[in-house]
Amino acid sequence: MYVHIGEDVMIWASDIITIIEKETVDSSEDIQLHLQKKADVIEDLSHGADYKSLVITESHIYLSPIASGTIKKRLTKLADEELFIL
Repeated sequence: MYVHIGEDVMIWASDIITIIEKETVDSSEDIQLHLQKKADVIEDLSHGADYKSLVITESHIYLSPIASGTIKKRLTKLADEELFIL
């Protein structure tokens, strides 16, 4: 199943490794260093505005304008719907 993470971007829910809220990103030097090393795979879906969450997949890091809690709710809803389909 796909999940919408901002702008016109939909990604496979199973591709998501982690979702991190902006406050955690800002307060962690380790995450900041990782982002600097992976700058070539970062996609800023907030277009320079303040992003709200960081969505990490195997191939990309997305700066999402959608809050981490909202993305989590979408994933939970998708998981619940998938149980009914099976």
